[in-house]
Amino acid sequence: MTTPFRNSDISVLPVMKIYDWFDGPYPARVRIALAEKGLLDRVEFISVNLWTGEHKKPEFLAINYSGTLPVLELDDGTLIAECTAITQYLDVLDGSPTLTGQTAKEKGLIHMMTKRAEIEFLDAVSVYFHHATPGLGADVELYQNPEWGNRMRDKAIRGMHYFNGVLEQQPFVAGDAFSMADIAVLGGMIFASLVKLAVPDECAALQAWHARMQERPSVREWRTMVANNTPRA
Repeated sequence: MTTPFRNSDISVLPVMKIYDWFDGPYPARVRIALAEKGLLDRVEFISVNLWTGEHKKPEFLAINYSGTLPVLELDDGTLIAECTAITQYLDVLDGSPTLTGQTAKEKGLIHMMTKRAEIEFLDAVSVYFHHATPGLGADVELYQNPEWGNRMRDKAIRGMHYFNGVLEQQPFVAGDAFSMADIAVLGGMIFASLVKLAVPDECAALQAWHARMQERPSVREWRTMVANNTPRA
């Protein structure tokens, strides 16, 4: 089965729009994917201020019913939300998917581990942030359940232990190659750092993996974007 994107020249792709916030953990996943695919030059970033609750205003809810970031807008007006869906779209644009797998087995493992990274780690940190810390502030956090937030903090720590065990057995989250699953765990690590949720000392494999990830050009470029508070370095 062939794909119409095979051997596509990404330099002639229409410019896409991405609604995000420059240092958000979830937007980081898509920005790192863009850097991995060499697509940052084909994107216009549109800032949606998380700290003022702009993502929960009617104007943005008309773009994304869920009120979450990021959102990809194509030149024909198509809107794609959710990091996994956006990454899947971006990964096939050049006809050579590197983040979401090429074989059926690779695709299955990568999607499984990405989902686990979200449920067991990244999303758990998010719930902890929104419910057991000041979060985005009283004007945005209209309801909080600290007990639930702290339960999710504990779940996130268990998730760190789980991924530590995975990384004791293989170099990357879904196997032998960097993938969308690694980016999802990186999102969890970014969020954990923001809320000062430390990786347990005994999770040496996770810590070593994270140190290696900091040397990837895509992650370095993301850090530069954050440091400059701007879409490009």
